[in-house]
Amino acid sequence: MLILVALCAAIISVILTILILKAKYEKRLSKFQDSVLKKQRDEVQNIYQTMRAWRHDYHNHIQSIKAMIAMDKKEELSDYLDNLEKDLDSIDIAIRTGNVGLDAILSSKVSIARKNNIDVNCTAKVPSNLTITDVHLCAIVGNLMDNAIEACEKITDKSAQKFIRIYIGLFKSQLYISVTNSTKEKKRRRLCELVTSKLGEHGFGLRRIDKLAEKYDGYVNRKNEPGIFATEVMLPL
Repeated sequence: MLILVALCAAIISVILTILILKAKYEKRLSKFQDSVLKKQRDEVQNIYQTMRAWRHDYHNHIQSIKAMIAMDKKEELSDYLDNLEKDLDSIDIAIRTGNVGLDAILSSKVSIARKNNIDVNCTAKVPSNLTITDVHLCAIVGNLMDNAIEACEKITDKSAQKFIRIYIGLFKSQLYISVTNSTKEKKRRRLCELVTSKLGEHGFGLRRIDKLAEKYDGYVNRKNEPGIFATEVMLPL
């Protein structure tokens, strides 16, 4: 009888420990997800604030341009227009995917990457009707881009090219997402080693991508070669 009671107590203790650990993990994951979404909202908000400021100055710019034309200051006008063009390029939502939320996140991440001297090539188009929610789609792409940017920033060899290649489109009636980036790794590493080596928020980011793909019966494939890392995500439509 005493052995049975002790065994039951041990089982209950193990179950409680598992539940406590699971609750702690879910709390940490929830906190991480909130921090990611807040970061993305802040990035997008920054873009729109800059755009609103530019629009606010629009009439002043027009008046300055008209004055330079009237005074035939062609050289000054050319310089002025060049500077305006640079400002506009830096804040434009240049990526048009067909999804407003994805446009904002991609434009924000691409802008950050380019400011860090990372060469970015992006081709993205999504249908209007998706099974995945906009929030979850942006979470997947945002995490992929954050990891790609971080990997490029770790490259210290000045002769090495820093690049990110993004492709989002339809493939075999599925939404196909591919992000390929340069890395500092000089040799091939096992994928399990790469995933487990990413601790803290980065580890959560990887697991977040996997969990969301699983939620929508999707598929995640990671590939690495010396100096290159690629992630593919397939999501049924």
